[in-house]
Amino acid sequence: MPLDDTDKAILNRIQSDFPIAPRPYLTIADDLGLSGSDVLNRLIRLKESGIIRRIGGNFVPGKLGFVSTLCAARVPEDKLGLFAETVNRYPGVTHNYQRDSHFNIWFTFIAPTMAEIEAYLKDISQATGVREILNLPATKVFKIKAHFDL
Repeated sequence: MPLDDTDKAILNRIQSDFPIAPRPYLTIADDLGLSGSDVLNRLIRLKESGIIRRIGGNFVPGKLGFVSTLCAARVPEDKLGLFAETVNRYPGVTHNYQRDSHFNIWFTFIAPTMAEIEAYLKDISQATGVREILNLPATKVFKIKAHFDL
């Protein structure tokens, strides 16, 4: 699906400067000289086409009293579907993806405590039969801002 200049302007606006306002899409529309319905219709089309995955806030877990970790699992080919489905049931999982490596499933987990994450990982292991799941909490965060200028 080709993007026109208006689509690109909307995508640039919502990536890093989404308005905190009672009617954020109208604020975006006003800023870009568009109608509110045009902005909404374009965002719906971009979401349906898969260009936009989600619109939502990103929070720093530690500032909200939560902990986060990166996990890596060595999952046999015949258990990939079961493992991914099981991991995705947990509300604290924010990403889950397959890689071409010895540890082939990677996911991030956020929860109130590391003990809770460890209990969830044990549950996932028991439910799937996957025994090799690494819990790799960050020791230092080097946060970058991902913004794709269209």
